[in-house]
Amino acid sequence: MTLPQIVDSHCHLDFPDFEGELPEIIARAHAAGVARMVTICTKLKNEPAVRAIAEANPSVYYAAGTHPMSVASEPMTTVDELIALAQHPKFVGIGESGLDYHYTAESAEIQRESLRIHITAARETKLPLIIHARAADEDMAQILTDEHRKGAFSCVMHCFSSSAELAKASLDLGFYLSMSGIAAFPKSKDLRDIFAAAPLDRILLETDSPYLAPPPHRGRRNEPSYTAHTAKVGAEAFGLSLPDFAAATTENFNRLFWKAK
Repeated sequence: MTLPQIVDSHCHLDFPDFEGELPEIIARAHAAGVARMVTICTKLKNEPAVRAIAEANPSVYYAAGTHPMSVASEPMTTVDELIALAQHPKFVGIGESGLDYHYTAESAEIQRESLRIHITAARETKLPLIIHARAADEDMAQILTDEHRKGAFSCVMHCFSSSAELAKASLDLGFYLSMSGIAAFPKSKDLRDIFAAAPLDRILLETDSPYLAPPPHRGRRNEPSYTAHTAKVGAEAFGLSLPDFAAATTENFNRLFWKAK
């Protein structure tokens, strides 16, 4: 039987959780139908190591930016720095950037500055912006809307688990919502309803591994192969067969992450 081909649009293969096991992890992903992965660099000093993983593995692409929880302790990136990184053929997205007022509210102002830099780089490179949003829905919707008025850019709300209001604001701008293992948790019915109310052509899949493993692996280390579990839950939420949902989300990924086609 041929497995439906899906994409893990957001994982962190450079994290120490995977050290020494990458060949096996990537092989398990392929065996589960995960044909491509985007590994995300969250601190630009780690970009060479993340790039090396993408260069060594044909099915792995990468993105880079400064995570909002790290902006206070890392050098502020520049638009030119991000544009230079984006010239690499396997560099497919800008970020992750965003706002996190849950853990790092004290750096809110510098987070907002960093976010605007990442948005400008996404606008100029025509690569998708990868957004992390936690406990900052109002500011996030305001900044994304204001910046989009200045000039269009494409964007995915990674690991979306925010409010229906932020989902609507993002979708109204033409952005995408990415479904992680959180959407597969039994108590996440409200979140699944938000996804199911969104247009099918704006949905992506991801793991955010090594975090947020979906059932039946919840509480353990997540890995790209587990995208398949979230895909099954997503198909059910949309009332589709797994092959149809897999095909739709893969087409969405190809449209947004055009360099990874």
